[in-house]
Amino acid sequence: MPKIPFIIIIFLFAATFAHSQDLLKGTVYENGTNTRLTNVFIRNNNNKQITITDKNGNFSIKAATGHLLIFNSPGYVSDTLYLIDVLHKRINLAPKTINLSQVNITATRQAFNPRVEYPEIYEKSKVYAFSPSTWFSKEGKDARRLKRYFRREAEERQVDAVFSPVYVGSIVPLKGQDLANFISLYRPTYAFLKSNNAESMVAYINDCYKKYMALPPDKRSLPALKTQ
Repeated sequence: MPKIPFIIIIFLFAATFAHSQDLLKGTVYENGTNTRLTNVFIRNNNNKQITITDKNGNFSIKAATGHLLIFNSPGYVSDTLYLIDVLHKRINLAPKTINLSQVNITATRQAFNPRVEYPEIYEKSKVYAFSPSTWFSKEGKDARRLKRYFRREAEERQVDAVFSPVYVGSIVPLKGQDLANFISLYRPTYAFLKSNNAESMVAYINDCYKKYMALPPDKRSLPALKTQ
């Protein structure tokens, strides 16, 4: 029996492994509706591949049977998927509900530093003048989309940390659902937060409180989302 050169064996093994990971495709929806969710963060816990859904809620990611995928989006309960096949997937994420009476007022959101947690994204998102692949490759484009996603998430966490129930509740005499409604209606933007100091923030909250109290009771909350 002729011997197969060792280098050929290695090549065949590498080729087999490469083809064992397919491109898994799917769509993410809000649970109970046909609303497609954009900018859902998806991570393959086995091969460390990451991506986010596009404007139509669609995604594609390298994966294989036996891999574990993690789906995460601000405002939704995270979900995991264990792959038994690589057929097209429909993922449903449930919106988060918060009971203020159960919130630990001493808790803060975990510090989010994507440069530390996902350094490969910042490396792949770089555009090099003499490397067309960094401009036009899907990997480069996905990396830049993820970088924008991370930036928005970091900004949202900063707003949540400042405009928190504890802080706002220490300025205006609202509690429970009234406080939650007030925060939802008058939550400032990150740009506003960065351009104002503590004194102007207190003035902003007090001014918003006057506007809130002037509203009819049925207008003191955001309208419910319509389900399809």
